[in-house]
Amino acid sequence: MSEGEGCPYRAVAIIPAAGQGKRMGAERPKQFLELKGKSILAVTLEAFERAKGICGIVVVVPAQEVAFCEEQIVKRFGLSKVVAVVPGGKRRQDSVRIGLEAAGSDYGLVAVHDGVRPFVNPEFIDKLLSEAAIKGAVVAAVPATDTVKEVDQAGHITKTYDRQKLWLAQTPQVFPYEVLLKAHQRALREGWDEATDDAFLVEQMGVNVTLIEGSPLNIKVTTPSDLILARAIMENW
Repeated sequence: MSEGEGCPYRAVAIIPAAGQGKRMGAERPKQFLELKGKSILAVTLEAFERAKGICGIVVVVPAQEVAFCEEQIVKRFGLSKVVAVVPGGKRRQDSVRIGLEAAGSDYGLVAVHDGVRPFVNPEFIDKLLSEAAIKGAVVAAVPATDTVKEVDQAGHITKTYDRQKLWLAQTPQVFPYEVLLKAHQRALREGWDEATDDAFLVEQMGVNVTLIEGSPLNIKVTTPSDLILARAIMENW
């Protein structure tokens, strides 16, 4: 890892892609489905390969897919910044923690990004890194455009939220490496289960997290309808 001009923030990217993709209903995990001849994961990783501020990349995949990822994605597409491909855990937060531990402590910043969000712009990654270098913890997000309702178990509306105050969190999410590692270690120690994103864990540590407006194209490919949309976006990407 270099601290020179090409790596000003000593930043590592952790790419959790260890899910089985049951909601997609495909034969393979969704991260390995293709968009114009490249897997979704490969498209995602190429964005971080091109981001100037990223020094290294740790990819977290299902244990049975490690060799495939190393040979058919990392080597095939010349992803030289990938420093490790490691098997993930049962939950997303387990996989991120495993990725953090595999990266080691030589990094200043860590960017966590879902392996199935392929339409992230390298320039936007660098923008988040520069913001995190100043503000400490930043998260990509987009303003809510629909009205959000809270319901009870019977499906009755119990609350309507003020849309102007609501944002939808995305990834990348960027933090000081030590802050995120400590948050994950505390979550494991104290049994904080099912954190849906890393910002939640950092917030629980009392750290302020700043939202940076992202792009509505930065979709997470989870369902068959998401895949249709992703393939349409890819045609003009």
